[in-house]
Amino acid sequence: MPRVLLIEDDAAVRDGVSLALRRRGHEVAAAASGEEGLEVLPGFRPDIVLLDLMLPGKDGFEVCRLIRAERQLPIIMLTARGDDLDVVLGLEAGADDYIVKPARGEVLEARIRAVLRRTALPADGQPAVSEPGPAPVETYGELAIDRAGLVVGKGGQDLALAPSEMKLLLFLSATPGQVFSRQQLLEHVWEHSYHGDARLVDACVMRLRTKIEDTPRSPRYVQTVRGFGYRFGPL
Repeated sequence: MPRVLLIEDDAAVRDGVSLALRRRGHEVAAAASGEEGLEVLPGFRPDIVLLDLMLPGKDGFEVCRLIRAERQLPIIMLTARGDDLDVVLGLEAGADDYIVKPARGEVLEARIRAVLRRTALPADGQPAVSEPGPAPVETYGELAIDRAGLVVGKGGQDLALAPSEMKLLLFLSATPGQVFSRQQLLEHVWEHSYHGDARLVDACVMRLRTKIEDTPRSPRYVQTVRGFGYRFGPL
């Protein structure tokens, strides 16, 4: 079962979430502050981080940025409100998803599994089939995509992509030129069905462009089709 690092200053929420996850078989390390969470992280080596935004000292936004600077761990924000600026800022800081508190154990479990599946499966959502010899690396301009190895490079340098960024790029580049709506991307990449939050898509596109594009405001790879959604290319 995935190891979960929970960073939450509210003792009642921290105990409730920890208990719910442990009952489902997860090993959980709980921290009451951002500083404590950052200290625990290297030794505990979690598979995923649940991160409260409103923390004393280093808040969740700063903690998220610090984790992202060194590791590409999946991060799910915990927020008391789901319709305000905090969500957007958290996503822009590098979070892969968010959950509005209070959340039931089954909701936490489903969201954790959905986020982790993004790095475990290729873009079509099906398990990879082993074949003799190395899989070909796809090249688009200066961008190189190794689907089997989940590695993306540009100009000969590997890029550090967060799980949601990687899955989004894999999905879009699987069918260059095809336009996908935000809702379609939510369903295929984030596994959110029916009226998901389009902010997840927009924030992820913005972060991805800063890493793969020469000029993020004039994207070559991940392009906006106004009124419809996004596509990969044409280059």
